[in-house]
Amino acid sequence: MLMAAAFAALSMGAARPAAAVDLTMYYPVAVGGPVTKIIDDMVSRFEKDNPEVKVTAVYAGNYTDTMTKAMTAMKGGQPPQLSVLLSTDVFTLMDENAIVPIDGLVSDKAWFKDFYPAFMANGQIDGKTWSIPFQRSTIVLYWNREAFKEAGLDPEKAPASWDELVEMSKKLVKKDGAGNTTRWGVEIPSTGYAYWMLQALAIENGQKMMNEPGNEVYLTAPKTVAALDYWVDLSRKHNVAPAGSIDWATLRTDFLEGKTAMMWHTTGNLTAVKDAAKFQFGVAMLPAKEQRGSPTGGGNFYIFKSASPEQQKAAVKFIQWMTAPDRAAEWSMKTGYVAVSPAAYKTSAMTEYAKGFPQATVARDQLEHAVPELSVHENGRIYKFVGDAVQAAITGTQKPQEALAAAQQQADRVLRAYK
Repeated sequence: MLMAAAFAALSMGAARPAAAVDLTMYYPVAVGGPVTKIIDDMVSRFEKDNPEVKVTAVYAGNYTDTMTKAMTAMKGGQPPQLSVLLSTDVFTLMDENAIVPIDGLVSDKAWFKDFYPAFMANGQIDGKTWSIPFQRSTIVLYWNREAFKEAGLDPEKAPASWDELVEMSKKLVKKDGAGNTTRWGVEIPSTGYAYWMLQALAIENGQKMMNEPGNEVYLTAPKTVAALDYWVDLSRKHNVAPAGSIDWATLRTDFLEGKTAMMWHTTGNLTAVKDAAKFQFGVAMLPAKEQRGSPTGGGNFYIFKSASPEQQKAAVKFIQWMTAPDRAAEWSMKTGYVAVSPAAYKTSAMTEYAKGFPQATVARDQLEHAVPELSVHENGRIYKFVGDAVQAAITGTQKPQEALAAAQQQADRVLRAYK
């Protein structure tokens, strides 16, 4: 009996070690759909496969909230061991001495080559890899095929240029008997991630927004100003978009309710749109001025410096499990985010899914034209300066040139310390 009890205790211990390594992970949600449930399910499956590791996944709000909470916890002496934060938070996290490079935690650095180079770009600084791609995106154009058909446009063809976007939008605007607009041609969100949308327009106009060391931004470059001029003109000159702010969080609803025929939004919303749309819709790369282009976007895994060696090793194991091709494909199908590796798109599940829903590969294909997302030192402050400038221009309180000049001046003052 005693021997049987001992064997039972041993087998229980093998199933769930008493000294399991505990990890706390903060993560954000910036898109629609049941993302917290998906994360919780994946975490529980990881724990089943790896009973020696216990992961507590903490939903911490949007990206800004999550970064703030992670930094507050770190300064309060109780930091998470890993977090999903914006890929562009890398300079700030390095400046805060908050994270460790992942190079020293993996035996096979060939793993880094498994990911799309466009997604690795933001996380690799000075020859070191500081983060691993997870919920990654590009901005795409969603269009309502039925609205196109009703307006006499080809429902299979999205605008490929800035001029086409304006011309098609004019045909798509719909008014009621009293002259009130019931459907806009296009909406581009100006809250939440205004810097991201401005960067997309700038790169399409042939202008990059920052330098590689992350201590310069180019907000007053003529092509950046022209990009914001075009954005403002959609509402104030062409009357194809609503005047004033367009909210990131409610734009998806506007599109689903038919209040706009086209929207620019993250591919991370793709599955939420697919599940809720009562009409046929298309997804396309963003239209070009001088060239196609979108900044990459979304979050990467970071490992915190204060984690013990055992925790850092367990964090790598968790990250490798979450980003393995089958899981990356699953995450992409369930959310709409771009699967982070070419191998994920070769899995049988993703191959089959893309056959029936080709919209799922548009953001991936756009990676060919993608640039790293705006990433600089003190990026949170710089994003606010740019966001305020976009708001001032969109709402008409300042001309684009003067709004961007003010933002450039503020950014220069902050970034001077990092020259």
